[in-house]
Amino acid sequence: MSQSDLEYRLRLSWDTNARAWTKAVREQLISSRRVVTDAAIVEVLVALQPRRVLDVGCGEGWLVRALNERGIEAFGVDGSPALVQQAQAAGGGRFCTLTYDQIVNDPNQLDGLYDLVVCNFSLLGENIVPLLAVLGTVLVPNGHLVVQTVHPWSACGDAAYKEGWRTERFTSFGEEEWEPMPWYFRTLSSWLTACNQAKLQIRQCIEPIEPTTQHPLSLIIVSSVEQFTGSPLYDEN
Repeated sequence: MSQSDLEYRLRLSWDTNARAWTKAVREQLISSRRVVTDAAIVEVLVALQPRRVLDVGCGEGWLVRALNERGIEAFGVDGSPALVQQAQAAGGGRFCTLTYDQIVNDPNQLDGLYDLVVCNFSLLGENIVPLLAVLGTVLVPNGHLVVQTVHPWSACGDAAYKEGWRTERFTSFGEEEWEPMPWYFRTLSSWLTACNQAKLQIRQCIEPIEPTTQHPLSLIIVSSVEQFTGSPLYDEN
């Protein structure tokens, strides 16, 4: 199957799975998010003290709502109309349907500049560099772009540790009917390379840990378009 076909199936799966995904998130059926990763991303974002945040790939809107509840102005965009409808119905923030291609082609649709842009488990396609580069252009000086993704070591499983398309079947995400979703697996080095190609300076890498197994559940990359002359800080908690 071609890359374009896989990208199309990836986008389509979010509309097909919108109801099941919304239920899984709102009822906290995804153990990694319930135990570690949701709180981890909120903690990182709040610590950066942004006044205005853009959530790219906002899904059903939980992170936008969480930030607005903390007094941070947040705006969510997503390429899935079905997920945006779920977000708008729940309220608690401002949401808009925009595909990644639309953002790359016309970033003016993002409504100004932001102190922080976040992509929370939302960079699942193969060619993410153009999007990352454009998102850097809507940051204020000293602004931050924060990405949370599945941890490459934990997500690798028994497969070879190399980039490539895989399939998520959502078997542990509840008993709803799910459409299998293709997604692009990246190694740690390929994540860092993508940031470099997008002219982002990595300031911090954080690895949220599952408290029982002590295995990393996700990778959070904090970056900036500002020229960074200090030494990057890599945290393990």
